Amino acid sequence: MRLIALLILVMPGIMAVIGIKLIRDALFNVFHPIFLHVAVQGIVGLLFVIGGIAFIGGFILHRDRKRNLTKGRFKKK
Repeated sequence: MRLIALLILVMPGIMAVIGIKLIRDALFNVFHPIFLHVAVQGIVGLLFVIGGIAFIGGFILHRDRKRNLTKGRFKKK
């Protein structure tokens, strides 16, 4: 079970790293033929980064709420 949980956390991290690479390639005008335009490539990269960081942040917040480590600001009502 711990291996599955580790894979669930590693996959969004890998997705965020790929997003950073796509953004960097879009800035330096390195075009990947999967995308129609360099701007589309940059937007997809930005979405990957935001999605990966949001997933990891949400997981950490959920875990901290479960263990009562958050202050009153993030507690569920």
